[in-house]
Amino acid sequence: QVQLVESGGGLVQAGGSLRLSCAASGRTGGSHGMGWFRQAPGKEREFVAAISWSGRGTYYADSVKGRFTISRDNAKNTVYLQMNSLKREDTAVYYCAAKGAYDDGAYYPEYEYDYWGQGTQVTVSS
Repeated sequence: QVQLVESGGGLVQAGGSLRLSCAASGRTGGSHGMGWFRQAPGKEREFVAAISWSGRGTYYADSVKGRFTISRDNAKNTVYLQMNSLKREDTAVYYCAAKGAYDDGAYYPEYEYDYWGQGTQVTVSS
């Protein structure tokens, strides 16, 4: 089992920045890839960004490319999501997820992820 805890959410003005963190604990010895997803009120959960174990493979939703950056520190078992130039439409609960046996060159849909955090709220005001 892998436990994931997100932090760093909050209220920010449009154009501002936030950095989300996701700390993993438990059986973190595998080559887990990590992803960030988000769910806005009344909408389906959607993919935001993902990163492979090595960090060589990263993927972004078109809506966040150029504004968000995913990174990881395996020594700290932590994944980050740096969010810049935030927009009102970025308002959502952001979830961290982990997937075992993650290939550098692959993209995995939401249902492939094995473990999920509880989420952290990000609210962008105008």
